[in-house]
Amino acid sequence: MEATSKILNYIGHDPKQNWYVGIATDPRSRLFHDHNVSETQGHWIYIPVGSEQAARAIEKYLLTSFPFRGGTGGGINPRYVYAYRMTWSTVQ
Repeated sequence: MEATSKILNYIGHDPKQNWYVGIATDPRSRLFHDHNVSETQGHWIYIPVGSEQAARAIEKYLLTSFPFRGGTGGGINPRYVYAYRMTWSTVQ
């Protein structure tokens, strides 16, 4: 799973429990509005994937294989997987 590798490489050695993982139809809105991640100072990544099925499978793998925060959801037809570093100002 290329998206999984990209997310894990982006996070690097930072503890996974400091990160939130999710899926979305509109990842920019989800990150910067719903989760209140700073677009300029926050640490975030989103990856387009081919289908809703792929997005849900990647999300499930990341949440069950690593100590990421997050939950299932993603709205209607999510095709992006995203992650952000949680801070005092983000909304989980």
